[in-house]
Amino acid sequence: MNLLFIGDIFGEAGRLAVRTLLPDLKKERRLDFVVANGENVAHGKGITPKGAEQLFAAGVDVITTGNHAFDQADSLDYFRRQSRLLRPENYPGGSPGKGHAVAEVYAGIRVAVVNLIGRIHMEPADCPFAAVDRVLADLQGKADIIFVDMHAEATSETRAMGWHLDGRVAAVLGSHTHVQTADEEILPQGTAYLTDVGMTGPYRSVIGMKVDNVLRKFRFGIKSRFEPADGDPRLCAAVVEIEESTGLARKIERLQVRL
Repeated sequence: MNLLFIGDIFGEAGRLAVRTLLPDLKKERRLDFVVANGENVAHGKGITPKGAEQLFAAGVDVITTGNHAFDQADSLDYFRRQSRLLRPENYPGGSPGKGHAVAEVYAGIRVAVVNLIGRIHMEPADCPFAAVDRVLADLQGKADIIFVDMHAEATSETRAMGWHLDGRVAAVLGSHTHVQTADEEILPQGTAYLTDVGMTGPYRSVIGMKVDNVLRKFRFGIKSRFEPADGDPRLCAAVVEIEESTGLARKIERLQVRL
């Protein structure tokens, strides 16, 4: 099985990159399943039902999120209704929606997607390590392949999660920083790992936002409203080849495709 994970989709430029590039990628790479982090779809903060539906229509199977999951008020009920849109599993139990989902890709093969969020330099959340252990126990006999999106600020926390889950899941791929790392590998027990898949969005920017306003804040301490950029759209992702009989990874390849 070939699974694609698309890094943080940012604003209109990111949505355009997915709509334009994903259909051909699915054919060229013979993709069986597509996961995308969509927490920045709506002007860089949060996701709307309309934005989520655009991604599903483009070929995304499951959407994960992170610390901006609930930034758009009109998405809260959608999280409750749409099982393919996830919020972090280690959010409080009363949060709208769910933190994992299971989908049958083709006869006899079920993929579980687990969405986690880190705690270092992030808003308070439950322990992601304890949360994922509970989910894996619950998924026994219910999923053949397990994929984890670790949405975290600290590279050390994502790396630790990779080691914690090595041999227990097909892949632990990171999101959140919008900067693609170059440390993809198959860990010793067969789990594919990458600290951050990167941003799908405008690269003529500062991690998605227009340069001038961000520079003004850093140089002079003058705060102004950040606005999404639109120049140089790119799609950042990783393809993981998974052995269905073991649920572990054979190969991981990092991608960065210009529109």
